Amino acid sequence: MGERDLAAELDRLHALEDVRALKHRYLRCLDTKLWGEFEDCFVPAATGDYNGLVFEDRSALVDYMRTHMGPGLISLHQAHHPEVVVDGDHATGRWYLQDKVIVAEHGFMLEGAAIYDDRYVRTPEGWRIEHTGYRRTYEATYRLADLPGMRVRGPGEHTHA
Repeated sequence: MGERDLAAELDRLHALEDVRALKHRYLRCLDTKLWGEFEDCFVPAATGDYNGLVFEDRSALVDYMRTHMGPGLISLHQAHHPEVVVDGDHATGRWYLQDKVIVAEHGFMLEGAAIYDDRYVRTPEGWRIEHTGYRRTYEATYRLADLPGMRVRGPGEHTHA
């Protein structure tokens, strides 16, 4: 492998890790409601399509999440099995999502899975999401009252011994 080929391969491997870290940051910021950091995961013209819930730009997507994923909602989003392909300053990613959303105030829980299909672009600030979205493979909803013995604690709530 020549020096130029080695440099290109190292750049590709760094890009793979950067894209993986970006996706994990996106999920962490969504669940912890760090909306400024969440917004920074996207380019301004980013689009989204979550199983038919479509967003035409970053502002609309972030505003929706900020409004609908507020403090009374507990969520868990985990993306596994990344299939990331880097091509220069662009990349695609497919991820298997497992998620859970609990709204204790309304006695509601959702859990499900989906396949994310994302597009990424390298910017002067690093890799950013150009498009994100998923299609559900399943979704189940529960009434918390139907789950005997289930207790829900949000951030900052402690168990007393």
